[in-house]
Amino acid sequence: MAACNTLVRTSLSSLERKLRTFSSCSLRNLPSISTHSSTLRFASFLSANPGLGLDSYRVRSRLYSRVEGAISLQTTDFLDETLEPPEDDDPSKDTVEQLLSNTDDVARLMKMERRSEFDDRPTRWFPYLDKLKAGGAYLSSGEVLEAMDPYILEVRKEKFRNVVKNRTYSVCLVVEGLCDFGNVSATFRSADALGFQSVHVISCDSKRYRDNRHVSMGAEKWLDIEIWNSTQECFKVLKLRGYRIATTHVGMDAVSVYDMDWSCPTAIVVGNENRGISDEALELSDLHCSIPMKGMVDSFNVSVAAGILMHHAVCDRTSRLGCHGDMTLEESQILLAEFSLRHSKSAISIAHEYAKRKAAKPMPKL
Repeated sequence: MAACNTLVRTSLSSLERKLRTFSSCSLRNLPSISTHSSTLRFASFLSANPGLGLDSYRVRSRLYSRVEGAISLQTTDFLDETLEPPEDDDPSKDTVEQLLSNTDDVARLMKMERRSEFDDRPTRWFPYLDKLKAGGAYLSSGEVLEAMDPYILEVRKEKFRNVVKNRTYSVCLVVEGLCDFGNVSATFRSADALGFQSVHVISCDSKRYRDNRHVSMGAEKWLDIEIWNSTQECFKVLKLRGYRIATTHVGMDAVSVYDMDWSCPTAIVVGNENRGISDEALELSDLHCSIPMKGMVDSFNVSVAAGILMHHAVCDRTSRLGCHGDMTLEESQILLAEFSLRHSKSAISIAHEYAKRKAAKPMPKL
């Protein structure tokens, strides 16, 4: 056994010396490659030196016109964006910035037909109808999923199903008058991560968002974001949808968030970083709530407070209801269709082509 170990160590030492010798002789002749990519350099070195005796384990080298542009396999997540070219990374063009400055962009983000606040509805609000307008025809959510099915990877579909299973409209977040758009972006990201589909923004100025566009991590693409010009308008519509309005406020009449029943439809409102909730919002809300503080300071950062509130709402709803997500099978299918339409710029065109083929297909004779 000792002789075997000695032989192995001798062989490894010999191989190491051989590698160093070939490295010193051959690397000078290799084309210049970015020092970021040691893996690519080593792969090229092996392929250029077949005498190393590693042909049976040869590493395939891959040519890149620009090594810095290579995509790591660990960061591709879901490679189903073959339907569209890569997004333009021009910082002057940003989805959230457009949403916060132009309410028409909100309508373009939401694909399925929207329900009116005055339509007959169940006790719990759900915003979508089971139809998509495709040219002169309408497609159901089932038909949308059938049309999009060949163009979405299975791993992406499974991701959609898991997300929809844990989504809810029963609790929504309202941000009023925030001026630090890093905070706005952070609340979007927290809402998406914790399973809240509906977010409302009141009176925001989008000019400062660009410097903080990375904070949301693209969460805005998967949320229903509604923009309001006034607190009164927003609260009126939310009450029509069946929500109670809970404003965060440090006062004698404030209820601890830990004593609230979050299984009730609730719109939780967080306010400006400096001024807090407006007097108008306090007056129009149904109740005031606060997070108990145990330290010397008497408030959290607004995005942190929003995250704590939403996380506690998830825990409370899970304790009371058994789960946070509470959509019906029909609602879940509609939201799945909505996600399928949002995942690619080409999705709407695909749905329209499906509608054309459906219309051209002859009806079976009775």
